[in-house]
Amino acid sequence: MEDATIADLKTIVTEACMNVVVHAYGDDEGPMEVTTSAEEGELTVTVRDFGQGIRPRPALGEASLRLGIPLIAALASSFEIRGGPSQGTEVLMQMQLAGARAGDGQPPATEMPREEGVVVEAGPVVAPVVSRVISALAARAGLSVDRLSDAILIGDAISARAIDDFPSGRAQIAVVDGDRSIEVRIGPLREGASERMLAAMELPGIGGSLQALADEVHTESGIDGERLLLRIGSRAG
Repeated sequence: MEDATIADLKTIVTEACMNVVVHAYGDDEGPMEVTTSAEEGELTVTVRDFGQGIRPRPALGEASLRLGIPLIAALASSFEIRGGPSQGTEVLMQMQLAGARAGDGQPPATEMPREEGVVVEAGPVVAPVVSRVISALAARAGLSVDRLSDAILIGDAISARAIDDFPSGRAQIAVVDGDRSIEVRIGPLREGASERMLAAMELPGIGGSLQALADEVHTESGIDGERLLLRIGSRAG
């Protein structure tokens, strides 16, 4: 690895491990597993605990210097979070090895959109995870500052309704990281949940809705329920 990549690797592993130390077991003790593997030009590091699971944002006023998920998302080439309350947490992070993208003298292939997925147990933890994942992936997609702000506002609005509308008891959040755009898919949802989430974006007393900040919003229906899809991209001018 290049020196700069090694520095980023140290940072993201430290963030993942600090989350275990501070949040996983409360005042008790418990194990933390860190495993690594290297193949096909990538180093994969997995940090796992067996404690309380993914935790919400620190309470206002709580001392914390950790940036957590957004920082991991910004520095890792890809990442995945697994687990939920009382299930423990597993954070899988990948970093490119030196020369992995050098190729063999051929023109570089067009980079395809990359999908990140998070599955968590439905409940209070869904809201902070939705908000953080959307903001993290928006930052990594290279959106302008104003569009990044729009994405964070949309993520917070969705989070306000993202607690009780998952009939399976598990929330699936997929974010496709494209060329200066992200597409967010949330589900499976109860019937009518998409409309309730969009209603939460309305601005009382002002008129209009935060929904207008997205380039595209629509609902898909499937056997397992609805999915809300939003696309946010850079806008000219």
